[in-house]
Amino acid sequence: MISKFGYDQIKSVPVVDATNFLNKDGNFKEDCEKIAEALHIFGCVIIKDPRVNDQHNHDFLNLMESYFENRSEKFYKGEHIEDIFPELSYQVGATPEFKERARTHIEQTETYQGDNKPFTPQPPPYDSKWRFFWPMGDRATPRENDNEYALSFINSHNPPRYCPKDIPNFREKMNQWGTMMIDGVFTVAEMAAIGLDLEANTFTQLMNGGEHLLAPTGSDLLRYDVGTVFAGFHYDLNFLTIHGKSRYPGLFIWLRSGEKISVAVPDGHLLVQAGIQFDLLTGGYITCGFHEVIYTQAVKDKVEIAKQENKSKWRVSSTSFGHLNSKLIIKPLDKFANPDPKYAPQTVYDQVQKELENISLKQVE
Repeated sequence: MISKFGYDQIKSVPVVDATNFLNKDGNFKEDCEKIAEALHIFGCVIIKDPRVNDQHNHDFLNLMESYFENRSEKFYKGEHIEDIFPELSYQVGATPEFKERARTHIEQTETYQGDNKPFTPQPPPYDSKWRFFWPMGDRATPRENDNEYALSFINSHNPPRYCPKDIPNFREKMNQWGTMMIDGVFTVAEMAAIGLDLEANTFTQLMNGGEHLLAPTGSDLLRYDVGTVFAGFHYDLNFLTIHGKSRYPGLFIWLRSGEKISVAVPDGHLLVQAGIQFDLLTGGYITCGFHEVIYTQAVKDKVEIAKQENKSKWRVSSTSFGHLNSKLIIKPLDKFANPDPKYAPQTVYDQVQKELENISLKQVE
C-alpha cells in the first residue's frame, strides 16, 4: 500500500480532528481516509473530539487517582476489599495488581531487532497495575442495576456494575466519561469504515449491543521503580480502545513495520487503538496494535516533580473498551477475505472468553 498521507514516513501517531466529520462539514472524507490509513500503519490514531475537553479528562483522572490510592492502601494492609470479584473474572469492580498477565508472544517479539524489542520479558510477568471495570452496555439501554449481585450472575458474561458506596457521584462521573469515550469509538468506527470505502455503519452496526467497558488502570509509582512492567507487551481483545491523556508517560506501541515508538497524546486529545476484533474483521488489514506500559526514567522524573508539587503519584489511564456484539459471528468482511485459520469464523463471545483465559482473568474449571 502506498501511503496517501505519508504516514509510513513519520514516527509519531497521526492526529485527526473529527470536528468536520461530526458537523458533516468540509472535506471530512479525507479525515476518514486519514483514520483508516493510521489504523493500518500504526494500529492507532489520535483524535480531537470537540465533545471532550481537557477538563473532562482531568476530572476523571482525579476521581480514579483518589479511588486507587484509597483501595490500594487497604489492600496492602491486608484488609478485605468488597469491590473485588474474582468469581466474575474481574469483569466488574476492581482488579488488584498481579492478577492480569499478557499472553506470551515469543514468536512475535523475536521478529523485532535492537531498540524495537519490547522491554517485557517472555513469558511475561503479571502486570503491576490495578484496574476498575465499569460496564457501559448498549448506548441505547443504559445499565441501572448497580450492585444487584445474586448467585445467578456468578456465571454471567454480562454482570451488573459495582458502584463504590463511599465515593460521592461515582456513578454519574463514570457514566459521563464512559459515554463520551464510547461515543468517541463509535465515531472512529464510522470514520474508519468510510475511509475503507465501506458503508458508514459497517462497524457500528456490529457494535450495537456490545458489552462496552470503561476500564481505567492505575499504577502505583511510589511502590515500584524504573523497569517495572505495568502492562506487558500485548494487544487488546476488543474492537477499539480509547483513552484520554495520562499524566505520566510510559506507553510504547509497535507499528506494522515493527518499529517501536513512544506515544505522546496532546492535551485535549484522545488515543484510539485497534484491538484484535478489528484485525479479525479486516483479515489483518487493520493491525491489532501491540503495546506495553513501562516505568521509565521519564516517568521517574515526573514522579519527582509530582512530589514537589504534592500531586498524585499514580499513573492512571482513562481507558474504555468498545466491543462488538457478543452474539455475532466474527470473520473477515468479504472485502478482506483471508484463508488463514486465524480468521476462521467464531462467535464474539467465544473469542473474548478465550482471550480472558489467556490473560489469566477468567477462571478455568
